[in-house]
Amino acid sequence: MALKDQYKIIEFKDLGDERGNLVVIEGEGMDIPFDIKRVFYIYGSDSEVIRGQHANRETEFLLVNVSGSSKVKVDNGEETEIISLDKPRMGLYLSSMLWKDMYDFSEDSVLLVLASRHYDGNEYIRNYDEYLEIIKK
Repeated sequence: MALKDQYKIIEFKDLGDERGNLVVIEGEGMDIPFDIKRVFYIYGSDSEVIRGQHANRETEFLLVNVSGSSKVKVDNGEETEIISLDKPRMGLYLSSMLWKDMYDFSEDSVLLVLASRHYDGNEYIRNYDEYLEIIKK
């Protein structure tokens, strides 16, 4: 499968008014193609830190830099792509079985992550060589 078919950049509507901005993200096919089971966010990382460095067997993700900016390198074993997340209305949908590295965090970065599954350490692939073996089967 082509890498471009395994991720999608989504622009969410800004429903704000004179009182400020308001961005809504709804699951179950409304804005993202999954039911949201887990939410977490990453902050306090600096430009030298690399987060992620894994693939998930089943979990899908949506990443949004609600403050600041960061970069995400996605890799399907054949192609890589680097996506800059620098707008709070911009989401990056990632399908399962994609290797991901989040890095180059700005000082004010808050990276919000929505996940399709509850945490299960057994579905994480944390070794890149093992990931390559699995996807080539």
